[in-house]
Amino acid sequence: MRTSVFSASFLAARAGQGLAAALLIALSASTASAQKKYDPGATDTEIKIGQTVPFSGPASAYSSIGKTQAAYFRMVNEQGGINGRKINLIQYDDAYSPPKAVEQVRKLVESDEVLLTFQIVGTPSNAAVQKYLNQKQVPQLFAATGATRFSDPKNFPWTMGYNPNYQSEGRIYGKYILKNYPNAKVAILWQNDDLGRDYVTGIKAGLGDKAAGMIVSDASYELSDPTIDSQVVKLKSSGADLLFSASTPKFAAQAIKKVADLGWKPTHIVDINATSVGAVLVPAGLDNSKGLISTNYGKDPADPQWKDDAGMKRYFAFMEKYYPDGDKNSNFNTYGYGNAQLMVEVLKRCGDDLTRANVMKQATTLSGYTNDLGLPGMSYSTTPTDYRLNKQLQMQKFNGERWELFGPIIEDDVNG
Repeated sequence: MRTSVFSASFLAARAGQGLAAALLIALSASTASAQKKYDPGATDTEIKIGQTVPFSGPASAYSSIGKTQAAYFRMVNEQGGINGRKINLIQYDDAYSPPKAVEQVRKLVESDEVLLTFQIVGTPSNAAVQKYLNQKQVPQLFAATGATRFSDPKNFPWTMGYNPNYQSEGRIYGKYILKNYPNAKVAILWQNDDLGRDYVTGIKAGLGDKAAGMIVSDASYELSDPTIDSQVVKLKSSGADLLFSASTPKFAAQAIKKVADLGWKPTHIVDINATSVGAVLVPAGLDNSKGLISTNYGKDPADPQWKDDAGMKRYFAFMEKYYPDGDKNSNFNTYGYGNAQLMVEVLKRCGDDLTRANVMKQATTLSGYTNDLGLPGMSYSTTPTDYRLNKQLQMQKFNGERWELFGPIIEDDVNG
């Protein structure tokens, strides 16, 4: 009897241990599950993100942005990825065509099942997919546009633009003109879409009460137009002595060249999208481009003042190893490098919570973040009610070889 009692007790103890072990395993699994949260596009080994880029079409100059970003993520993957996960960047050509962008973004979301979209290039393409991505609650992160509608968390909480807000940039130009050219006769060339309209709204706001008297002419163009010669001729005939071009690279280059061909010598301000030396100013003619005025928020790789800068050295090393065919002095490539670096930072901050909601949470709670190529004194800060990333700018002028910064850092404090 004593043996049977011992056996029963022993068996009961073993059973208790088995139950405890089972509970421990269950709790461990539950804890692991709690630690790792995934939405479509994320696993223990991969983070799948997607974008459309105009590798062809009227804005194909922007294609190098996508090539730089792909190279940057390749570097990150070679270095071990993000928290042990490799980035799988899926890129499609949308030819800067909104219908094609819609088709390709649907494919990214519904077939490829990406966690998020990253840096879709251009205002028209982003506008075409914005409602769809918000309905699907898929992050539309760091959209390559500064149109105001892409910094509107109340109506589009899943969309965050990357570029300086075009209205903000326009206001800065307006204030600059008022201070430095108060008697100017202003002509405006603008692209007939959200980009162009936002710039026009901004420059008028910057000029304030004097806008109606100072702006003597404006002319718009369509992305499908082969040239803008007739628009530039019209603006010259107005008698304007200051020209503001709210345009993309192909048309900005055409405008600069046509202005020179006509012998017109206005003070010429171009928006930040049209400042690439390689893609805009070389085709337009460097002599023709001398004296152009614009703004910037990043270091120019052609500027000798950054030759010993640690961030610039890392950029040059990256270009040499991962994108040797790319133009290391192109600001399209520094642009792609900078926002790819920001994307990696946000994904790192997500840790093992790779849900779409947490991606947006991390992107909208940045505080004082700086990257390798931001100008000294500038940083990124966002909040759930202010999605604007690049709110600080500095004026610059082209000297015939490179852009030279001048004046103080200007911050636009108007949200919306």
